[in-house]
Amino acid sequence: MADNYLGKKMEEYMARRDAGTAPRRGHSLAHLLTRNRSHRAYDPTFIVREDQLRRIIEVNTRTPSARNQQVLRFRAVLSDEAAKVLPHVRMGGALPELHLPTAGTEPNAYIVICATVPETREVSIDLGISVQSMLLQATEIGLNGLCIAAFNREAVKEALELPYDPLLIVAIGRGADRIELTQIAAADDHRYYRREGTHYVPKVALDELIIK
Repeated sequence: MADNYLGKKMEEYMARRDAGTAPRRGHSLAHLLTRNRSHRAYDPTFIVREDQLRRIIEVNTRTPSARNQQVLRFRAVLSDEAAKVLPHVRMGGALPELHLPTAGTEPNAYIVICATVPETREVSIDLGISVQSMLLQATEIGLNGLCIAAFNREAVKEALELPYDPLLIVAIGRGADRIELTQIAAADDHRYYRREGTHYVPKVALDELIIK
């Protein structure tokens, strides 16, 4: 009886696999962390959908919050409004000579993060948790993003008619940059750089992160 049951289940699994419907294992955290890179160029042929932004924002219903205050609020900006945001943000501050993003590679979607209370240490903690969680979710569904802190707050607030002050902006899209991590010593230059079309991001080696 047990052999027949297992055999039937195996046949069902093989049929689903052949039909492309077999369950798939999710990406490991290590994979998502490595893939979650800051893109400053995006595929202009891919238009981010509202349901994708909602899925990304939805992680905030499950993430930790300092003192469980949950004061962050999120404004989804799709392609029809993206032009309201772009003039007021700066990307690639360490590479000013490139004037990023280059024409035709701009993001067509954003998530603007606000708070219902003035900025405090707890709000800053929540911001870090929120942004990392949303970017990991974006990575899991095949998208990429960029956390933007360099922007004109008043201009963005006015352009989007926000009821709260914007604190951070997350650009979302299908990334077009080729990005590689490089290992460095703590005393080395931490600035990212580009060489022959590849964007390099220095990361301090593990042994230098651990206090001994």
